[in-house]
Amino acid sequence: MTSLETLKANLDTALGARATSITVALGEITVVVPAKGYTEACAILRDDAGLKFEQCLDLCGVDYSAYGDGLWEGPRFAVVLHLLSIAHNWRVRVRSFCPDDDLPVIDSIHPIWSAAGWYEREAFDFYGIVFEGHDDLRRILTDYGFIGHPFRKDFPVSGYVEMRYDPEQKRVIYQPVSIEPREITPRIIREENYGGLKKNG
Repeated sequence: MTSLETLKANLDTALGARATSITVALGEITVVVPAKGYTEACAILRDDAGLKFEQCLDLCGVDYSAYGDGLWEGPRFAVVLHLLSIAHNWRVRVRSFCPDDDLPVIDSIHPIWSAAGWYEREAFDFYGIVFEGHDDLRRILTDYGFIGHPFRKDFPVSGYVEMRYDPEQKRVIYQPVSIEPREITPRIIREENYGGLKKNG
């Protein structure tokens, strides 16, 4: 039995019905758990002797609204984390979907892995995902006066406001975006002798 097969078997045993799915693709395992059992599943992943995922390496938000060219019919927002077991030298990806698209809320796993606190703030900042129980959930990378969540698929590339220094007021001011929205289609130029190579035929 390979290490990956052993890990999958251990995940099946430890999580059981708490996992919606456990799949193997491209040499990696992804576990999907429902939002209601998210923190319980995470605690098992950390504490079970056959798993021992001591470290949360990453946590991010995902907006599935444009996934599969808009054919996706599941929940819009998900939280994805990557865990590492130093004891067993293996990794796992965990995904949990927020049940409400209008107000995505999921429990915080900061009490389970303290490093997740920073990642949850980033996911809140960029996607607007609210982590219930987080003791300091506020923006971490955008400006204090920033409006919206810039990694959402419906957020305009140019944003809603721009800031600049006003020499008359001698301070930074915010104003509506002055850039006209436009779609740019790249122009493809085909040369007969591109790179010194002659075109055959």
